[in-house]
Amino acid sequence: MTTGVMRQKDIRPAPAEIEYKNFRFLITDRPSDYNIVLYIQELQKHNVTAVVRVCEPSYKTDELKSVNIEVYDLMYDDGTFPPNDIVEEWFRVLKKQFNENPDGCVAVHCVAGLGRAPVMVALALIELGLKYEEAVELIREKRRGAINAKQLAFLEKYRPKSRLKAKNGRHNSCCVQ
Repeated sequence: MTTGVMRQKDIRPAPAEIEYKNFRFLITDRPSDYNIVLYIQELQKHNVTAVVRVCEPSYKTDELKSVNIEVYDLMYDDGTFPPNDIVEEWFRVLKKQFNENPDGCVAVHCVAGLGRAPVMVALALIELGLKYEEAVELIREKRRGAINAKQLAFLEKYRPKSRLKAKNGRHNSCCVQ
């Protein structure tokens, strides 16, 4: 019955843009081929240049590519945290995207946009200088219920490695919050 599907969809939070030190991320739930046109319109409102899928692919990427949005698959298991190779690839994608498109935004989604996708954004925020608690709080302000206990423990233990330090002077080390 479609009303059940619509009801489920209604409880998912709206796309949430997270900005810190001139880096912009958009956390969303997973689109489908059915709603990809609306999804692209939302991405374009936020000047998204890349979509990172951290869940199983559920839609064709042709329409995204036709509007110059790159798609990256960095899938890992639901309810968990990303393995090291996925973390490394995430930062390669971010460096490439933000160097090529300094004013762009990187979208990241899992199924509901409450676990895996927010964890990836939290990792970037930690690399940019936030403490893990601050990163989680910033995300949860816009994605209530994001990040489970196992993921939170992973973020608490995560140690930044200066992976997103600017070489071009685009951001400074001081920021007003």
